[in-house]
Amino acid sequence: MAPPKITTVGELLHWSYANLAMAHAAVSDGSIKYGKVHYIIRSRLHAGLRRGTMHVGSVADDERLKMILPSACCYCGVREGLSLDHLLPKSKGGPDKGDNIVWACRSCNSSKGGRDVLEWLAGEGRFPPLLLLRRYLKLAIEFCESNGHMEAALDDADGQPWAFSVRAIPRKVPPPCDLVLWQAPLEAE
Repeated sequence: MAPPKITTVGELLHWSYANLAMAHAAVSDGSIKYGKVHYIIRSRLHAGLRRGTMHVGSVADDERLKMILPSACCYCGVREGLSLDHLLPKSKGGPDKGDNIVWACRSCNSSKGGRDVLEWLAGEGRFPPLLLLRRYLKLAIEFCESNGHMEAALDDADGQPWAFSVRAIPRKVPPPCDLVLWQAPLEAE
């Protein structure tokens, strides 16, 4: 399926979230490439998000994961010298609340600084762990919904004083064999 024509910020966020669900399913079932069932997951979720019959999961689900995920830098997996980092930079209007806080080692936190995490990781030649991307997209969607930006024209979104970088939102995902759910190994992996 070719990507749909994307003209609004909301359409981009929904497409990226549907791609994320496809990738998560493929990584979870150990696939090395995407198959028919993965594309069906993406297609149905994207259609449901567009129609309003489906919704992104709650950030509270990700908060529960914080309690069981290994305490490690969410960017590199290091387990020592951890500090707190705002996923959506506070300096760019990211919320100063627990939903937006992740573990980061001092090195990654310093390297990332106040930059958008997706731009920073892309500059490092890395795609984010899927659970991190999921939290990021949920926070970006929440930001847009609460500020009336879902219908904003994509062409006008660049340079807006938003808490995330619209240009960094991924339109496609790498093959599942190149992805991880989380930087530190999970119990089920």
